Amino acid sequence: MEIQRNDRIYELGSLPPFLLVFAGQVAPIEHRWNQHGLGGDNVRGSCRDLHPGPVSLLHWSGSGKPWSRLDSRRPCPLDALWAPYDLYGHSH
Repeated sequence: MEIQRNDRIYELGSLPPFLLVFAGQVAPIEHRWNQHGLGGDNVRGSCRDLHPGPVSLLHWSGSGKPWSRLDSRRPCPLDALWAPYDLYGHSH
């Protein structure tokens, strides 16, 4: 992770460098634990809904981040779940 921080050996997210750090010491978890994909499809401007059942972690994966969409006044409905945690006081 130190190399990644200083030299950016990987540009498409943090998962591969983290997998190197954990050196295979990972275990599968039930897919419903992580609600990923909330970043939607920025090309088409689409938003995703939560999957059915319990959710433990909301993950705005991809480039569609709620702070950007809220500031541009083009939020997805679930972006409102993130707004109360905005430490920078972006306009909503």
